[in-house]
Amino acid sequence: MITTPEQLIDDIGELVSLPEACVRINEMVDDPDCSVEDIGKVISSDPALTLRILKIANSPFYGLSTGVDTVSRAITVLGTVQLRDLILASSACNTFEGIPNDLISMDDFWHHSIFCGITARKLANSRMQGRGEALFVTGLLHDVGQLIIFNRLPVEAKQVLLRIKNTNRASGLHLIEQQIIGFDHSQVAAALTRRWKLPTYIQECVAFHHTPLKAGTFPQEAAIIHIAQAITNLAVKASLEYNDIDYIDDNIWKTAGLTKGIIEQTISEVTPEISEVQAMFAG
Repeated sequence: MITTPEQLIDDIGELVSLPEACVRINEMVDDPDCSVEDIGKVISSDPALTLRILKIANSPFYGLSTGVDTVSRAITVLGTVQLRDLILASSACNTFEGIPNDLISMDDFWHHSIFCGITARKLANSRMQGRGEALFVTGLLHDVGQLIIFNRLPVEAKQVLLRIKNTNRASGLHLIEQQIIGFDHSQVAAALTRRWKLPTYIQECVAFHHTPLKAGTFPQEAAIIHIAQAITNLAVKASLEYNDIDYIDDNIWKTAGLTKGIIEQTISEVTPEISEVQAMFAG
């Protein structure tokens, strides 16, 4: 019987393992003894990863003035940290393509995740210059714990979804998961990001994206993810959280350094970018 998020991650095993090149690059970026050339060699050793990175770097989403045709050029233009974040995002999307479930539409799931990622990127760039890509990855990954629960605990997941439907408000999803399963999707995502040894800001933000005021080291980032998720739910309207913007604690807005006045403009700016970013990470 699975009673902890860690046991759930153990149970799903190799299905949610990052490619070796991605794991190595994640370690190398924070290693002062590793050079840009070393990182470039690891990326180039994985042809599929190389193609994905060049595709992303040349997408209209980044609007670079010149074409990026080599890994070394991508590193020069984007920088090692931003490139690492893009590799994590791309690899995670590919990893979860192989996680089947019969409970939700994967197209809807990734639409929500990408919308949240783009929204978090915009909000972060408006308040924390240089943190946009980091928050994009975090927004993209914030709900992956749901996919693992759907795949490994389908009976319990169905009970959660039924109760959410009956209450007509999904903002308490994590609370209902805790009641039925004993833990929630944010704890599962946090356990996974720890297993993957992702940057600590990602670990903390996914862990506290429903309760950002509890974040100890990265409260502003966690608050931005929380708000980005609420804006996403408001924008897509398919979610039962349509009115949940009204329930965001004033202290969360204050911690994020944002106000409700940004909601309408953010939605109008993000919506046209969705198909572009989905194409960027496809394949």
